[in-house]
Amino acid sequence: MDRDRRSGKDRRAQTGFNMRMLMGNGSRRIIRRKADRASIFLVDQYSPILFLTIISILILCCMDALLTLFLLQRGAYEINLIMAYLLNFAPLTFFIPKYILTVCGTMCLFVFRVTVIRKWNVTTHSLLYFIAWLYAGIVAWELYLIYFVV
Repeated sequence: MDRDRRSGKDRRAQTGFNMRMLMGNGSRRIIRRKADRASIFLVDQYSPILFLTIISILILCCMDALLTLFLLQRGAYEINLIMAYLLNFAPLTFFIPKYILTVCGTMCLFVFRVTVIRKWNVTTHSLLYFIAWLYAGIVAWELYLIYFVV
């Protein structure tokens, strides 16, 4: 009666994109096995807080770019040399690379969200929360400059 019903094929060996992730039909929410945490492992459902954090980063990035352009029209200057160089061409040339770089960086941190940076003992998804707070501080500073300095 103690018959092993396993087929001998490890389902976890299959990696890559699973269509169920887009449909919301999957049931994996967390990575349970310690061995799976050492590799890139995609789950089917994600935390709503993580989703809101990523959306907040992207919205705050756009607000930062627009407020920077507004401040530049009022006499401020860009201290980031790369962004200052892009401003020489057009505002859209400034905005699009800034947004694309933010999206790429955010998605990289999202994909590797369970990775631990051993030097500081911090997971990369914690960096997403830090970046969201950092962007919120930058936008708050720019709003302060608009209302009280300029």
